[in-house]
Amino acid sequence: MGKSLMKGTEAIAEAAIQAGCKYFFGYPITPQNEILEYMSTRLPEVGGVYVQAESEIASINMVMGGGSTGYRVMTTSSSPGISLMSEGISYIAMAEIPCVIVNVARGGPGLGNILPAQGDYNQATRGGGHGDYRMLVMSPGNLQEAVNLTQDAFELSQKYSMPVMVLVDGFLGQMMEAVEISPRKAEDPSVNAAWALGWWKERGGKRATVYSMYLDPEILEAHNTRLQEKYKIVKANEARFEHYMADDAELLLTSYGTTSRVCRSAINNLREEGYKVGMMRPLTVWPFPSAGLSRLPECVKGILDVEMSAAFPMADDVRISLTRNIPIFTTGRWGGFSPTVRQIEDKCREVLREVSQDE
Repeated sequence: MGKSLMKGTEAIAEAAIQAGCKYFFGYPITPQNEILEYMSTRLPEVGGVYVQAESEIASINMVMGGGSTGYRVMTTSSSPGISLMSEGISYIAMAEIPCVIVNVARGGPGLGNILPAQGDYNQATRGGGHGDYRMLVMSPGNLQEAVNLTQDAFELSQKYSMPVMVLVDGFLGQMMEAVEISPRKAEDPSVNAAWALGWWKERGGKRATVYSMYLDPEILEAHNTRLQEKYKIVKANEARFEHYMADDAELLLTSYGTTSRVCRSAINNLREEGYKVGMMRPLTVWPFPSAGLSRLPECVKGILDVEMSAAFPMADDVRISLTRNIPIFTTGRWGGFSPTVRQIEDKCREVLREVSQDE
């Protein structure tokens, strides 16, 4: 299959279908509505089922039911909609049901606006709902990555029996780029017969039960312990990142999603001026790729975290990952604005002056 020019939301939807998604449950909210529109047409064409639920709360519980059968299922929403889904996501994590959740993030808090933002970082990487659980969270920086990581998300959700989120901002959802979407062979749902609901014949008539409540504290503690052991395995094996011009960098930028694209342009311009600037870009924000920061070369004098968020939440993970004392600075925009190339360039020059004076 060759490349096609597609909008981000539609590319994500087609990628999910080519990865074997058979059931989609969702509720409209800007800026991800094109996913619902696309799925409502395409899924029936490939023998799948599209259901527009009456709310985000209903849709995430439908995902729990659909995923319990062993089939590949997905829902999508945007920031406040994901907030409404948080209780259901916690249930899904507890019951260890594979599913994919896409968040096309917008400005907040509250209803905020319908413009792009990255203020959902803590919600995504810290679980968002109640209890001690994690989601694996993919963070693409362009539409081809969004396609690839969406398809990876389905495979990883089944590999680890857990919810996987694809976190994109509204810019990536609404932009158009050429993408290539290849079919991925989906696991036969009967493979999951040992735990999935239904499949009586495959289990010899034995009953399967999916749990999200353990009233006995010893049983609940044991279950939580097993979940944490699984998350340790995910953290060890699935963290992904990219270094860009980082080998000789004196200033290292950290950024993800759309802001990483702006950072790349700023880095290229600064390099032409003779400034040694590079970037560490997470492709997963949970697990956060600490390896990309834990062994930085001695030439790195400072780190500049760039986000579309007023709180700069990723800077906390950057700080935790460092193994030596390196000053961390921040810059960005929020409320629906992206930092500009000029803004990042100016901040880089300012930081480089400051860290050079401190030597």
